[in-house]
Order: sequence, then C-alpha cells, then structure tokens
Amino acid sequence: MRTNWRTEWPHWALLAAMFLGAAIAWPRVPERLPVHWNVAGEVDRYGGRFEGLILMPALALGLYFLLRYLPRLDPGRANYALFEGAYAVIRLATLGVLAAIYGIVLLAALGRPVDVARLAPVLVGALLVVLGGLLGKVRPTWFVGIRTPWTLSSKRSWGKTHRLGGWLFIADGLLLIAAGAARSELLSVLALAAIGSSLLALWVYSYLVWRGDDDRTPPVGSRPAEEGA
Repeated sequence: MRTNWRTEWPHWALLAAMFLGAAIAWPRVPERLPVHWNVAGEVDRYGGRFEGLILMPALALGLYFLLRYLPRLDPGRANYALFEGAYAVIRLATLGVLAAIYGIVLLAALGRPVDVARLAPVLVGALLVVLGGLLGKVRPTWFVGIRTPWTLSSKRSWGKTHRLGGWLFIADGLLLIAAGAARSELLSVLALAAIGSSLLALWVYSYLVWRGDDDRTPPVGSRPAEEGA
C-alpha cells in the first residue's frame, strides 16, 4: 500500500487538530481533569494533564501508523487491494470517531457543558454502523476483519461470518445510537450486552460454517508429520 497524500491528508488533519487542541488547552485547564465517565455520564475518574490532553492524541497517532503500515507485514497483504476503498473508509472512520470523542474530552476539561452520556454512545454506534456496512467487503487477512481459527482456514466461513457480522454490527450500532439519543442507561446496558452476544454468536457461527466446508484448510503445522520425514 503506497502512501497517497490525497487519501492521507484527512488523517493528518485530524491528528494535527488533536495535538493543536491539546496545546491550546494545556495552559487553560486545571491540573486534575475528568478522564472517564460512567454509563450515566458522570465523571468517575480524574487524571493529570498528560493523561487528559496528550494520551488520546498519542494513541490516535499510534493507531494511524498501525492501521497504515501493519498490512505490509500481513501474510495476506495481497488481498488488501481487493477492498482498498473499504479499508480506507474503516481507517478514516475509526480515527474520526476517536478525534470526535477527544473533542468531547477537551470541552469537558475546559469546563464547557457537554453531554457525554448522549454523545459518546451515538459516536461509537455510528462507527459500528459504518464498520457493519463494510464488513462484507473485507477479504481474508490476518489483521483486519473477524479473525477466528475457522474464518482464517475457510473462505466460506470468512465470507458468511462477515456478512452476518455486518448485519449484527449495524443492529448493535443502531441500538447504541438509540441509547445515546434517549440518554437511557438501560438501553446502553442492553446495547453493550448485544455487542458481547454478537461477538460470541459470530465465533460460534464461524465454526459451524467451517465444519460444513469440505474445502477448509487445516492451520499450518497442524497435520501430523509423515513417517520418515
């Protein structure tokens, strides 16, 4: 994957905005900042300026490099060309939501009124909807997608699991958006439970599809050694 400034500049702009926001806010915020909120949107933990202002932009920068260059080490790197557009959207959407959440953190640190219990679930839910809409386009790789022992050894399991996963991610995302819009703790808990259930269901489903695939391949090194080898 070659670096193209036309596709990368939005990422650079988001990262620059995050670090610029940290620099502007640094002399304007108290030494102890809110860094975590509970489901009700109440602050339940405070941290120092570094944790409150620098940690998230640093993590975003690390995530950018990870998503941008890790595919070069992927044994299935040739497949990235088959869903290059979808992968570009996944990268940008993930970074965009992280930047938006950081904007909420900055506003809270500056003492501005911000409804974390409403905005955070909506943002994360929107990301799940985007990811769900793109999962069906993801081709087998070792670093991107729903990677279980069975999706990685069966093309049928990979395809079917990702199609089902797409619908489940969209449903979970919409439920999370509804929870945030309604500012409902009950819906938020149900949405988190639904996400956990979806991941478990996809794990089991990938195995069931794999078991019925006559073209599945065993993991490397799992075949017994031949005599005399």
